[in-house]
Amino acid sequence: MDTNFRKYDYNDIITFAKTDGKFGGLSNMSPGFTLFINEINIQSSEILYQACKFSLFPNIQEEIIKTQNPMDAKKISRKYNQYVRQDWEKIKFKVMRWCLEIKLIQNFNKFSNILLSTNDKIIVEFSKTDNIWGAIPTDNKNVLEGKNALGRLLMELRSKIQSGILNENSIIYPLTISGFNLYDYPIEEIRGIDYFINDLDEIYAY
Repeated sequence: MDTNFRKYDYNDIITFAKTDGKFGGLSNMSPGFTLFINEINIQSSEILYQACKFSLFPNIQEEIIKTQNPMDAKKISRKYNQYVRQDWEKIKFKVMRWCLEIKLIQNFNKFSNILLSTNDKIIVEFSKTDNIWGAIPTDNKNVLEGKNALGRLLMELRSKIQSGILNENSIIYPLTISGFNLYDYPIEEIRGIDYFINDLDEIYAY
């Protein structure tokens, strides 16, 4: 993805920072968007993203996922920084796109409604310190500057909803990178939560 720094005028954008508020659900930290991968429940897209850093260390992944708290997950991730995948800087944006697509199809109505409610406005994650995933204030109080990688991925996701490329019946396939595992098992294709409910209906129909 394009990772150049850009400037954003407050008058032209929608921002989010905390998990509360109208657009709080855009945050990876937001509760209420549970994921289900390889028969494992994961509390949020942030926790999934942090766990993906340690594809070859299932014990670290388990410690991260069991926190059920995205801030704690980030703290644990920092603690094991020396074990992060060596190719992480090359793949991290792809991994985040994948995490967001899973968040969407497994929470389709709720997450798509938030994304579509932004209309076609620029989405920016406001941050005081992170100008990679978000954008930070400048000397001009009306302007934020940063790569805004998360905001751009969210706008890309919004476009896929609008065009019909992604919907509640979409399948999200694992990334084609080496050792893309969860708890020592290759990550399987991901489907919406309704798929699993219907599957259970068939099992217990008689």
